[in-house]
Amino acid sequence: MTSLRPARATAAVLAVGLLAACGGGSSADAPSAGDEVTITNCGQEATFPSPAERMYVGGDGNLLAMVLALGAEDQVAGVSGLSDTRQALATAYGKDVVDALPVATKDYPTMENVIAQRPDVMLAGWNYGYTEEKKLTPDLLEDRGISGYVLSESCRQADGKRGTMPPWKALAADIDNLGRITGHEDRATEVNDDIARRRAALEEAPQATKPPTVFVFDSGTKQIFTSGSFGAPQAIIEAAGAKNATADVKDTWTEVSWEQLVSSEPDFFAFVDYEGQSFEDKVKVLESNPATKNLPAVKEKRFLNLPIPAWTSSPLNITSAEQLRVALEEHDLVPASDIEPEHDLEP
Repeated sequence: MTSLRPARATAAVLAVGLLAACGGGSSADAPSAGDEVTITNCGQEATFPSPAERMYVGGDGNLLAMVLALGAEDQVAGVSGLSDTRQALATAYGKDVVDALPVATKDYPTMENVIAQRPDVMLAGWNYGYTEEKKLTPDLLEDRGISGYVLSESCRQADGKRGTMPPWKALAADIDNLGRITGHEDRATEVNDDIARRRAALEEAPQATKPPTVFVFDSGTKQIFTSGSFGAPQAIIEAAGAKNATADVKDTWTEVSWEQLVSSEPDFFAFVDYEGQSFEDKVKVLESNPATKNLPAVKEKRFLNLPIPAWTSSPLNITSAEQLRVALEEHDLVPASDIEPEHDLEP
């Protein structure tokens, strides 16, 4: 798959919304094989077979997390890569479930690899599997009789940047849409209700007079890969009672300069864990760079390290918010609360 991280693209470097009642319907009313459903995806109406019987799931484990949260794992015909995401998904959805998933490729998907799995639907996103450069797009899939669903977080703006709606809303739209595509609408509503309840608990927790600033360090040396206002970290950080250091960047995952990092005066660093550039490597980068080595957050090791599907748009985002809240409390950056993460996603 094409990763959202340029570093991974060159060297393998680099839940769900406040809309509690979106979706609806019961699995007893799920459409039978051969039926179709029309949904809105990235602002356009699109028709999909429902329930989808063979889904190819790309991305960085985030779309797969949605499928597993819906209980639709038996409808998966193939997934692309699990090495960076297996542990987190197993923690949340069960090791046996994840181990039974059919891995179509350990690398990025290609059109040939997708077609070989004979899917009726592919789930991916722009830079989460879809790419014009490798000739794997929803339009090209449609020409081959495969319906392509686009991750809402990756929907593209007119200038090509990604993100067209607030991240919690984007995630809720995906859960609702995938609930209809898989025939698990009732479960989609349950997932939305659970996330809404947990978000409300975070909002009701005691808040800091001045929210601490959190910088998401995905990867980088010369430039830093991070996430702006349309990425899932924006939602996670705000829910935890903090401020995203790059909230003024109207994009999802993108590069910023070291000057932008330093000028944001971060109180805390959140790391995206994956193979290629380890947590220890990233810490060394911060500790050795003259611009950051004397920042209080670096010297006092105010860090949280979570895996890719915890930070990219997925049902695990709410657990990430809970874990970030607890980490901020441990460093006295927000008041103590009774928030307890549902899972421990740290590697």
